[in-house]
Amino acid sequence: MEEQPEAQPEGHSERSDADRRTRLTVFVALAANLVIAVAKAVGGVVAGSPALLSEAAHSVADSLNEVFLLAALRRSRRLPDERHPFGYGKERFFWSLLAAVGIFVMGGCFSVFQGVEALRNGADEKLSGYVAGLIVLGVALLAEGASLVRALHQARREDRGLRDPALRTVVAEDGTAVLGVLLAMTGMVLHMVTGQVAWEASASLAIGVLLVFVAYRLGADARAQLIGEAADPELSRTIRQRLAEEPEIDSVEALFTMKLGLDSTLVAARVDLAPGLDSEEVEEVLVRIKRSLDREFGETDQIFLDVTDRSAREAAESPAATGERGGA
Repeated sequence: MEEQPEAQPEGHSERSDADRRTRLTVFVALAANLVIAVAKAVGGVVAGSPALLSEAAHSVADSLNEVFLLAALRRSRRLPDERHPFGYGKERFFWSLLAAVGIFVMGGCFSVFQGVEALRNGADEKLSGYVAGLIVLGVALLAEGASLVRALHQARREDRGLRDPALRTVVAEDGTAVLGVLLAMTGMVLHMVTGQVAWEASASLAIGVLLVFVAYRLGADARAQLIGEAADPELSRTIRQRLAEEPEIDSVEALFTMKLGLDSTLVAARVDLAPGLDSEEVEEVLVRIKRSLDREFGETDQIFLDVTDRSAREAAESPAATGERGGA
């Protein structure tokens, strides 16, 4: 027998408040990146700096990614419908995957290209332009640092923390941006002091490698969620133990879990019930167990219990029938 899931779980308003805070964090990061991208691009052209142009591409990629994250926050909260009975929670992971692709293509690849071109063709050193570029990077460092502090503060104050792919992406982007600015400043200073463009080209290449690595990690996380990743192993073990403790359940033959969204998890269990229960009692037991799990584990909002068929001899030898668990 299969139990149908109930409607919306409790705690919806709290999750909506958390989403509003995350949305504000994304807006702050978007505003900062748009301003910084323009400043870096102008400074990079004036200074003829490959490292600064790489940082401009980085900020453009981050700005586009924040647009993706805002779409994820809006679309993932749509209610279930006929075509998507389990809701739209995985939209969050899909848009996070697009953000990772954006970091890889627009940020990482362009930065590597800038570094290679600088090594091949050199770069025109303009002292006044480089000073302006360093000032731009200093302002960018303050802005990116402030955005990173806000994102980390929100991650610490909320239970779900960095499990939220939108918030995790913002933290990754801002953290990478701070490191990227430091690399670009180091490369520019060494170029000015030594006159060797290789320092700045190396900084550009390092920024590209850093962005590619971050994009790979974010993309791998999003991919695992999209193809149906199981719930946390500790949660699965706890649910299995909780089911096994029910007096009407002889054994839990199989337990399957899958994350449907940030705060939504599907639980499907195949269980052997104690002998002697009629159809009405079986229905009552399954409904009670399902509601108990729903109350105890708020994120398990889609619960399905399936009763396996067993022969009379196997039922007679079950723990409940022999009294090993106190009978039924």
